[in-house]
Amino acid sequence: EATLDLAERRRIRSAIRELQRQELERDEETLASKRFRPERSSHRQDDKENWLQSQRLEEEQQAALAALSKQLEAITSVEELTKLLRAADEYEERKLIRAAIRKLRAEEIEGEAPFLCSGGESEM
Repeated sequence: EATLDLAERRRIRSAIRELQRQELERDEETLASKRFRPERSSHRQDDKENWLQSQRLEEEQQAALAALSKQLEAITSVEELTKLLRAADEYEERKLIRAAIRKLRAEEIEGEAPFLCSGGESEM
C-alpha cells in the first residue's frame, strides 16, 4: 500500500502468494511425517500392559451380550423390548434389542399374512 507503482505491487503480491504456498507445502510435509511416524516403544509397552485388561473386559462384554440375547429371545412384547431399548446405554446392547424388535415385528407380519391371504380368497 505504500507504493504507487502497480508493477511493484504485483511483484509483492506474487511474492506473498509464493511464501504462502511454500508454507502450506511445509505444513503438509510436517503432517505427512507425523501421520506415518513409527510407534514409540513406550506406547507399545503400554499396549502390552493394557492388553490383558482389555481382553478380559471384552470377554465380559461378550458374555453379557450373550446373556442379553437369551433374555431377549424369551420376550414376546415389542413394548417390553422398547422399554429395554430406552434403558440400554451400550451401543451393542441397543443393537441386539433393535434386532429383537425387528424380528418380533417380522413374525407378527408373517403371522398376519396367512389370514390376509385366506380372507382375500374367501371373498372371491
